[in-house]
Amino acid sequence: MSRASGGVPRLLMRGGTSKGAYFLADDLPADPALRDALLLRVMGGPDDRQIDGLGGAHPLTSKVAVVSPSADPDADVEYLFLQVSVDRPEVSDRQNCGNILAGVGPFAVERGLVAAGEERTSVRIRMVNSGDHATATFPTPGGRVDCTGDAEISGVPGTAAPVLVEFPPGAGPLLPTGNAWDEIDGVRVTCVDNGMPTVLVAAASLGVTGHESPADLEADAELADRLRAVRLRAGRLMGLGDVSDATVPKLTLLAAPRADGAVATRTFIPVRCHTSIGVLGAAGVAAGLRVEGSVGADLARLRARPPPSLPYRRWDY
Repeated sequence: MSRASGGVPRLLMRGGTSKGAYFLADDLPADPALRDALLLRVMGGPDDRQIDGLGGAHPLTSKVAVVSPSADPDADVEYLFLQVSVDRPEVSDRQNCGNILAGVGPFAVERGLVAAGEERTSVRIRMVNSGDHATATFPTPGGRVDCTGDAEISGVPGTAAPVLVEFPPGAGPLLPTGNAWDEIDGVRVTCVDNGMPTVLVAAASLGVTGHESPADLEADAELADRLRAVRLRAGRLMGLGDVSDATVPKLTLLAAPRADGAVATRTFIPVRCHTSIGVLGAAGVAAGLRVEGSVGADLARLRARPPPSLPYRRWDY
């Protein structure tokens, strides 16, 4: 944690495949406009290098968690996620982030909002952006957060302590359009919301393999134009309205896996290509592929369907 002279205390932490600055709500201005202006300065924007701030010049490293005690009887803390734009003076609260969510529990213990257990601690979290709930469980040997461990995830070098996050079933529809697939500009898509509005597209239907590097996909101007058109139409179909200035829905290209795993993905967030995949986006892909007739179901190597009584989606970070 850092507190500059006269400054704002914050904790810089990796959560999943993202990195962000974590704040207590009481340490930030209550007025959203003043808060957002401060966060832009803290992260170093707008500047595509974020040279004068904590951001890492990429959407995955320009994120903020604002945490506070919760009055909800089903939650210990409130978590507001804010995406700080790299190249625009914009701070958005229009989406959740499952990666930064992974750090909320340890942060809540570090800042004294939740007492640590002697071996493990579970923190119940209400996600302010959507009203959904999650429970994060992580090691706290001797009553202290321990970040060391042998858990590995794709897109992150080295190992760290695992954080188990459980999501109870959401109240909204899995398929916002009510269809297993829709057609947009001659391209079949599956619109799914399993914690994050996501549009699934077969990579081949856009003239790519889905196995290109993120840099190569970002450099494809024709692909970028087609993705933008699909995203704008999908946003309206999903009831999100005009999403031209929003970060959701995300678009995920699907392809058959070349090695391990059920399916290969490349996700756009919404313009930059994710070097791995977001947690809630992955939850959307997993659920969408289980829908009969959905886009990508014929590409994936799926295991036997889990029991229908399974009450939680589980993810290890």
